[in-house]
Amino acid sequence: MNNEPRLPAGQRLTEDWPILHYGSIPSISLDEWSFKIDGLVENSIDINWSDFMNLPQTKVVSDIHCVTTWSKYDNQWEGVLINELLKICQPKDNAMHVMFHSYGGYTTNVPLKDLQFDNVLIAHSHNGSTITSEHGGPARGVVPHLYFWKSAKWVNRMEFITEEQAGFWENYGYHIYGDPWKEERYSS
Repeated sequence: MNNEPRLPAGQRLTEDWPILHYGSIPSISLDEWSFKIDGLVENSIDINWSDFMNLPQTKVVSDIHCVTTWSKYDNQWEGVLINELLKICQPKDNAMHVMFHSYGGYTTNVPLKDLQFDNVLIAHSHNGSTITSEHGGPARGVVPHLYFWKSAKWVNRMEFITEEQAGFWENYGYHIYGDPWKEERYSS
């Protein structure tokens, strides 16, 4: 992890959790929710909510940094570590990136190496409460060392791919990687 200051340059600390998104908020019932892992993996996965909740659950604490300049410290998340999912799906050697897909059509690309940190997960709870649909529930990605748009809301699929591809916001000019400590907000 970085030995950088806790608050990246250009950020301001907030106690709130602002609600920011493009388009309407999907309404996903737990009975209809599904999560797929496919692409360049040895074992494709297609699970329902009950299966997801039966996977090993972990609590982690992390800061989040939004590209719109707010940061929030000490967020407690509960969910399934990406490392647990990697053990099950077993990415192929040529898998270098993951495209997250979400209900509502949102996508974002994260290098596979960035998903292997011990605090990166698919979360269903935030600070002891179920994540609301406004904040990406029933499940959202959490990749705390990148700007928060990389932590996909309403996530329902992880597609393992060989090469970097632009997701939704990256196609609209956001940086392909999004490191808050380098202020990688937008493409040059």
